[in-house]
Amino acid sequence: MRKTIDLILSRLVIIVMTVLVLDVLIQVASGIVIRVSNPFSFTDELAEFLLIWVGLLGAAYVSGQKQHLAIELIYRRLSEKNTRRLNIFISILIILFATSVLVIGGIRFVIINIKMEQLSAAMQLPVWYVYLVLPLSGLFIIYYAVDDILTLRMS
Repeated sequence: MRKTIDLILSRLVIIVMTVLVLDVLIQVASGIVIRVSNPFSFTDELAEFLLIWVGLLGAAYVSGQKQHLAIELIYRRLSEKNTRRLNIFISILIILFATSVLVIGGIRFVIINIKMEQLSAAMQLPVWYVYLVLPLSGLFIIYYAVDDILTLRMS
């Protein structure tokens, strides 16, 4: 299942990043190359939204690949058993953070924005679509941390 989640998440990040690059290219082309006095108004706003999505989904993917920032000094001094315990403890902390901040906080933030019915300025897109990535990325991070705990406990 982890490989499937990895594939889905990596492809999603690639798609969002590709759209982001194309959006910025359109913005540059419309502003400089074509010499349009007012570049397309939606491109700037879309780039901001896509940057949020690629950042949070990319963070979830990186955490699943164990490529996130880590301080290795402690690991060198621990036995294999204590290293496993430390990794389980860290995964529990990650689950607590992702649950409280990204999932619960993100869902509350999305609900508030749904109730406010706020639309983005240029694209007239409901703003809650943008913030939906908070609980989504939180769920991916939680999945990876739980899977890491189960793998560590079995080894």
